[in-house]
Amino acid sequence: MSETSEQATSRWKLFGKRLIARKPIEQILRESSNTQMKRVLSRLDLIAIGIGAIIGTGIFVLTGVAAAENAGPAVIVSFIIAGVVSGLSAFSYSELASMLPISGSAYTYTYATLGEFIAWIIGWDLILEYMVGAATVAVGWSAYVVSFFKDAFNVEFTPKTTQAPVLWDSKNLTFKVNHGAYINIPAIFISLAVTALLVFGIQQASWVNKTVVVIKLVVVLFFIFGACKYVDRSNYHPFVPPREGSSYGAQGVFKGTQRVFFAYIGFDAVSTAAQEARDPQRDLPWGICASLGLCTALYIAVSAVLCGIISYSELKGVASPLTYALEFHKNTKWLRILIELGAICGLTSVILILLMGQPRIFFTMARDGLFPKILGRLHSRFKTPYVPTLVSGVVCAALAGVLPVDILGDMTSVGTLLAFILVNIGVIVMRYTHPDAERGFRVPGGPWLIPIPGAIIALVILVLSDGPTIYRLFIWLAVGIVVYAMYGFRHSRVGNPERWSAEDMAYFQDSFGDEEADQNIHDKAAPHMHMPEPRHYEQTVDV
Repeated sequence: MSETSEQATSRWKLFGKRLIARKPIEQILRESSNTQMKRVLSRLDLIAIGIGAIIGTGIFVLTGVAAAENAGPAVIVSFIIAGVVSGLSAFSYSELASMLPISGSAYTYTYATLGEFIAWIIGWDLILEYMVGAATVAVGWSAYVVSFFKDAFNVEFTPKTTQAPVLWDSKNLTFKVNHGAYINIPAIFISLAVTALLVFGIQQASWVNKTVVVIKLVVVLFFIFGACKYVDRSNYHPFVPPREGSSYGAQGVFKGTQRVFFAYIGFDAVSTAAQEARDPQRDLPWGICASLGLCTALYIAVSAVLCGIISYSELKGVASPLTYALEFHKNTKWLRILIELGAICGLTSVILILLMGQPRIFFTMARDGLFPKILGRLHSRFKTPYVPTLVSGVVCAALAGVLPVDILGDMTSVGTLLAFILVNIGVIVMRYTHPDAERGFRVPGGPWLIPIPGAIIALVILVLSDGPTIYRLFIWLAVGIVVYAMYGFRHSRVGNPERWSAEDMAYFQDSFGDEEADQNIHDKAAPHMHMPEPRHYEQTVDV
């Protein structure tokens, strides 16, 4: 073999090592403790964050869409399947969140287990889950605002400024022009308003979230017990409608699962608040599992009542199905108004939590060098990642202003499923690569009993998604690979430690590159958080 060939082989080997370079757990834990973010969130706050993100579009919007276009009354089964799959993944998230309590969520977990390239893929994918997810909810929020003003004040807004200019035909899998509609101004307004709140501080956002969580829990219970008397059992027949094209039948149930899966993404948003939790190793698992369990029960109850009070075929194209279904029954005006008010509050909290999570993903990736450094700075006064918060909010507003709820919801679901697959795999890898690392929570049954089924079922649901939805996911990931090749690969802190000087670290307005500061942070670590002895990483590539 010639010298040139040997050099080429060496370069390819080095390139391969770079792609699978893992971020050391010790470094992650140091960065988690050495943060200027305010640790103000209690266990109850974290549970409220989970509920705030979970109960929203899934109940108030997508329940009707999935019943009408995918599963019929069997959307109840779709919610059960999605709840089980989410529960399996919730255990895996809980273990990794208690082990690596940092704001990067699935991105950081993947970086520590599967390497930089896969971590980039999942970080890029999480943009679909959080930012596009927030846009989905903003569209639903707009629909309920319009419905609320109509019922409460007899004021009707024109579709020109309250609907998206395009619609998605799920049967023919094509876009259609929504004649007479130009832009969804209410969706844009709420996206920007929540963004402004998040810039001012996590504690203020937490107070708002807890308030609206109480309101929407009360409203959901009012619907369940107030509307159940209108249930007509004939609406449940056929429970699984005969297949029509790509809708209904057994396949429709699974497609309904993929669609309503969006309703469960909130529990993983809890992990993005890790650096603002008082005791993340103990409280993050509580926040994840408790919020998911409560919300799953409510989802099943709401979908059962909704499909019982109206035929699923009547819900096509309806963005506010609960109030629409009640319009078919007498003496329900005040219940409709209450539900609309609760939905507005509830969907506001979902947008708040998702737009809280996305900037913290950007923030963590920027501090790893995969995004520009400006995204990794905290506001000098409010101690929030204000630049990525503003970026996320503006992009969310733009998407919500022009795209329909169903297309946004589908894109978010496939992004979530991919994250779940990799997090489940991450638990298995960590059990073998770091068996003795401290964990505040362990997945029951060892590394195989729950993570393997969780990953497989999530993969099956992902594969059963509509072709265009999968194509859009691959196109989005392809764009991400190009961005990584042009920027992330060249600026990665793990792969290019020589490029990160003391001045670069000082840019982030803290000292997590300074040895003396590392020791101080080690001494002042959050309660019950295991902190390894501080050390520097001359070579951080772990292969």
